[in-house]
Amino acid sequence: MRAKTVYTTEQGRICPGCGLPALRCECRSVGAVDRGRGMVRVGRETKGRKGKGVTVITGLPLDDEGLRRLARELKQRCGTGGTVKNGVIEIQGDHRDMLVEELAKRGYKPKRS
Repeated sequence: MRAKTVYTTEQGRICPGCGLPALRCECRSVGAVDRGRGMVRVGRETKGRKGKGVTVITGLPLDDEGLRRLARELKQRCGTGGTVKNGVIEIQGDHRDMLVEELAKRGYKPKRS
């Protein structure tokens, strides 16, 4: 018996029911799109930024437009700039504590890393 693919680096989590990426699932049998399922991590990185630190939020189960919308609101909350790259929200500066609280208010289960 051949194992089904559940995750690929190109498309992310795969629905076991219809075989499509979880964000485009037609049968909605996978819970990956639910907010409570994903492991949302809030960390700090300086690599490749000439020593400047950014807060990085990964694991959000949102599509590109949803990530951009959430990033805009989080940037306004922190009063700083940022961007969305490859499904990851980057906020300039170290705002981990504030972002963990804000994401928890919005129904996610963030973990500080």
